[in-house]
Amino acid sequence: MHSIKSPSIRFNFWAILFLLPTFALAQDPAPPNFVIIMADDMGYNGTSVFDGWLKTPNLERLANQGMKFSDFHSSGVVCSPTRAGLMTGRYQERAGIPGVVFAAPDKAEHYTGLQTSEVTFPKQLAKVGYTSALMGKWHLGYYKKYNPLHHGFNTFRGFVSGNVDYISHYDQAGAYDWWDGLEQVQEEGYSTHLINKHSIEFIKTNKDRPFCLYVAHEAVHSPMQGPMSQIERGPLAGKRTDAVELTEEEAFTQMMHAMDQGIGEIIDTLDELNLSDNTLVLFFSDNGHAFNGPNSFQPVLRGRKVKVWEGGHRVPAIARWPGKIKANTTNSGLFISLDIMPTLMELAQAPVPRNHAFDGTSMKDSLFSGAQSTDRQLFWLGKAMREGNWKWVAGADGGLFDLSNDIAEQHDLSAKYPERVKAMQLALAAWKVDVAHNATPQPSPPEGVEIVKRKKKSNK
Repeated sequence: MHSIKSPSIRFNFWAILFLLPTFALAQDPAPPNFVIIMADDMGYNGTSVFDGWLKTPNLERLANQGMKFSDFHSSGVVCSPTRAGLMTGRYQERAGIPGVVFAAPDKAEHYTGLQTSEVTFPKQLAKVGYTSALMGKWHLGYYKKYNPLHHGFNTFRGFVSGNVDYISHYDQAGAYDWWDGLEQVQEEGYSTHLINKHSIEFIKTNKDRPFCLYVAHEAVHSPMQGPMSQIERGPLAGKRTDAVELTEEEAFTQMMHAMDQGIGEIIDTLDELNLSDNTLVLFFSDNGHAFNGPNSFQPVLRGRKVKVWEGGHRVPAIARWPGKIKANTTNSGLFISLDIMPTLMELAQAPVPRNHAFDGTSMKDSLFSGAQSTDRQLFWLGKAMREGNWKWVAGADGGLFDLSNDIAEQHDLSAKYPERVKAMQLALAAWKVDVAHNATPQPSPPEGVEIVKRKKKSNK
């Protein structure tokens, strides 16, 4: 007998072949885009999202459309360390950057920076087809050998210093500091507005390929300048004729609003280009607050920038990814900025060198399922550590605190739990040894440069 192939069977066969590319696409979705937005010196309560006094409608919108984190921390308590930790997913001490990279050439730290031997997220993302950009503040090396383009970024527009005059773009050491890649460029404009502008241009230019955009705002770091403030640095210092005199609080408010507005414009751009459903947006600050105006916005937490108390490193953090992250949710799990690189690597399926261990952990499950674990140890400067809800702060004014009911770190429980104190002290000592082992060496200052030691501040 001869089998007879019916037309319908032939049609179904060819229909299946025709649909195979569609099935393949369903199994292999486009790689996600990443937008990482870092504020500078913005305290935990610096926004209305975290019950702060200052209304920030676009950060509220970001939180309403995503997840906010009530126990998120920067890995450092000042600028450079947190940025080194973010770039590598490892404690900054391993990269030899435990403190600020100074602008002044009479400081030994001026000659340090993130060495190109470090494994960074833009380098690894490039291996799976991503293009990456840094718009804004670098602060991981003043010399061209440390430039972001040597660390995997395809585009860099901003400044390498710790801060610049928002209008003239001169840094605190008197040097002009505004770059397009490896070249200094003259560009007029308020730094926050320029960072936002170039961020949006990058998104539009790269909308058809996977991208990672790192928006490193200068706001709300000093100098305290709004868009119409007087120029404070450079040859035009004090010569702006249309300047408006502002109190520090007024300037701070304008600085926050300019950043918040720009974040809204970035979200609008993602929405308009139909990129939002495939883009993870992360927002957080590099350390605690530094502003001490009359309406100081962080009364709940002890300490501030530079200190290892909660006020120095517990920071506002928000994640948005429509369809992936449940909207208007709060996660009380324990997280740190070191977690961001492992998260990007997992989501992008980017390679990690063999035997290369992160200090952070991927947040993927927490983002998607809302998991809220606090079962981990975290360390700051070899002076403080977390273990679950417990925190140990070394020093004469330190102690043991149960943050589950004492977030203000007011009640020292050392005498009640001496064994816990001993165990945490041992863990902290072991951590210091671990991060020092094989830490990336930093260069010494050039021969003949006299290093001026900083004087200790008097307590008087």
